Amino acid sequence: MHHGWILAGREGLGKASFARVAAADLVAEPGVPQPAPAVHPDIHLLEPLPSNDDEAKKRDDGKAYTRKRNISVDQVRAMQRRLVTRPTLGARRAVIIDAADDLEKGAVNALLKSLEEPPVGTFFLLVTHQIGRLLPTVRSRCTVLRFHPLGEDDMARAMRGAAPQLSGAALEAAIAAGSGAPGAALAFADRELGGAWQIMTRLVAEGDPDLALRAELSTALGQRPDRERVLAAIEAARCALVGALAHSDDATRLRIVEAHAALASLAAQAPTYNYEPALLLLEIGGLLASVARTRDSAA
Repeated sequence: MHHGWILAGREGLGKASFARVAAADLVAEPGVPQPAPAVHPDIHLLEPLPSNDDEAKKRDDGKAYTRKRNISVDQVRAMQRRLVTRPTLGARRAVIIDAADDLEKGAVNALLKSLEEPPVGTFFLLVTHQIGRLLPTVRSRCTVLRFHPLGEDDMARAMRGAAPQLSGAALEAAIAAGSGAPGAALAFADRELGGAWQIMTRLVAEGDPDLALRAELSTALGQRPDRERVLAAIEAARCALVGALAHSDDATRLRIVEAHAALASLAAQAPTYNYEPALLLLEIGGLLASVARTRDSAA
């Protein structure tokens, strides 16, 4: 079996959960009791650390916490120091990087050394939401396993199992916003973005010549939404555009592609730049409204 695997697909498809189950199977030894993946000595997980000591305490207490934006080179080197020893419970070990998109440049370069000359019995599972962001030298050393969006029936079944409390319009909005990714749909539902979703779909269909819908969108998302809520709003807006593609003419499709590209740029910049949330929401609403077929464009 190849030593390096890239688990590629949009966020929310279950790649990280798959990686943990696969890692547990890889390191298991017949007749040897195996601890859970989270505490297994032969499964090494690299993910962004808590952003500060207070957030680290929240993590240790089992609470939601804010993470740093990147996986550092120090984390990769610490993992590599562990790889020079033998596995603890068997002959194999697994390294999960969640997500490889978050590796610092120095961390990527350090990881390349391990991918080029992997220790015997070591398997790398690189979760990635945007495979194009990985260096070609990383991709060339790994086998790519692609995760595809679910169909509507599978999405509905997954949501009914994971969130039985959702029903009616709230369930329909979460499934639509998830765009085939159950994790994205659950995150959408957890942030109570159903009202914002309805406004987004109206912006795409009707436009917003008097700015009224953009004002409603800002109200629905809150006066000072945190970074995670803003990023979720950008992802929901992206899904609203993708959903409009199926029943659009050529001119509208071109506007959708342009607006989608602008949203993708905002999604990449928002975690780094200190945007004013109110202005960012106004920009999101404006991009959605720019897709609508106005009287002028129809003429």
